[in-house]
Amino acid sequence: MSPARPDPAWLATAIEIVRRAGEIQLAGQAEGFHVDKKGARDLVTEVDVACERMGLEVLAERFPTHGILAEEAGGSCEDGGSHRWVFDPLDGTTNYAHHVPAFCASLALEVDREAVVAAVFDPTHDELYTAARGEGAWMNGRPLRVSTVKRLIDALLVTGFPYDLQRDPVELLQVFGAMLKSAQAVRRFGAAALDLCHVAAGRYEGFWERRLWPWDVAAGTLIVREAGGQVTNMDGDPFDPGAGQLLATNGLVHEAMLKVIAVAGCAPDRTAVTA
Repeated sequence: MSPARPDPAWLATAIEIVRRAGEIQLAGQAEGFHVDKKGARDLVTEVDVACERMGLEVLAERFPTHGILAEEAGGSCEDGGSHRWVFDPLDGTTNYAHHVPAFCASLALEVDREAVVAAVFDPTHDELYTAARGEGAWMNGRPLRVSTVKRLIDALLVTGFPYDLQRDPVELLQVFGAMLKSAQAVRRFGAAALDLCHVAAGRYEGFWERRLWPWDVAAGTLIVREAGGQVTNMDGDPFDPGAGQLLATNGLVHEAMLKVIAVAGCAPDRTAVTA
């Protein structure tokens, strides 16, 4: 039996929240903002907090029985049974703090831990990425489709590094180096949700990263899949949002990228995310 069609009110609310978050983000860039540290290299701004507060208020008002998992709330989750919103109010905070125009807001609704609607908004470029399970993915209302590049040597890839890369960089850099040798080029922009959306838009052929949180990927993975792409764990197992790592591609270079990861000798980090 096919899953029920997502309620249109869910996607409409997700769009409203990420757009409003984008307005807060742009206002902060214009007016200035305060930056704090959650770790030696992990930043949080008052804009992160303001965006999250706004989103949580809207969701609590409209869907009081739904659960919410949000980054700046410390990954806390209000139990909503089968329905859970997963919210990153400002993905790419380090970019934002340095006025680099690569940041966004990302929001998805999961039903029984499967994302059913998603919205990601890049306010700098006024690009709104959306998806509904079984109904497709769009950018500013235009259908999205992954690229048709078949060979890894012709592929443009993107990745990210965790904030604690310096703790044990060898394995991560082994895969990075192997991808550099195998692909046309590799980019690193620092906002996982946007990286996933760019795979969905056909700008990149593949994205891989470790030590990710559910709010980093909940929306973007649905957008990739609805654009015709493929998402798995880095060892090829079915994608698990709690695994903390993933590989997302146009589907055509997926096996080649899995092989590079395996040959590079980088076993995926199997430390599950418990949020």
